[in-house]
Amino acid sequence: MKKGFHTCGQRISIVGTTGSGKTTLAQNIAQHFQIPHIELDALYWEPNWTAASEQVFRDRVLKALKGDRWVIDGNYSKVRDIVWSQADTVVFLDYSFWLVMRQLLRRTLRRSLKQEELWNGNRESIWKSFFTQESILLWMLQTYQRNRKKYPALFQQSEYVQLSVVHLQSPQMTNEWLLSFK
Repeated sequence: MKKGFHTCGQRISIVGTTGSGKTTLAQNIAQHFQIPHIELDALYWEPNWTAASEQVFRDRVLKALKGDRWVIDGNYSKVRDIVWSQADTVVFLDYSFWLVMRQLLRRTLRRSLKQEELWNGNRESIWKSFFTQESILLWMLQTYQRNRKKYPALFQQSEYVQLSVVHLQSPQMTNEWLLSFK
């Protein structure tokens, strides 16, 4: 896995556990390089938190990636083959458990209390976020360790050999990496 700070192409995929800061980083990269930002959640979620069918989701992703420069964020294995086959760079946000949990708690509370609209009219709620099996916090608990093991293994697979991988393990590393482009 390459860790070079100056490694960055024109088609960038950002992955990491829920709450790690994928969308925030993607927005910063998009603004810096003046490239489109694609949020996989926006392509996946229909109104009322209904998931798009796999074919509709894949078609949306294919359409969104038509350009030759973009940054995309999200962890959907259903479209990884599409995204990573077209990407030249993958940025893996691999922060500590407690940092990610703190960020996710803050984000979830803010979104729930302010009733921020996310995608297609969807909003997070205190009830759903803290007291149901569909909790985003529970999802983070269930996937954190799995993602930390899964991504390094995926980066070693032959079908992804073309990818330049940037493995960022702290916000400080991320900031240093971003500053290396200025």
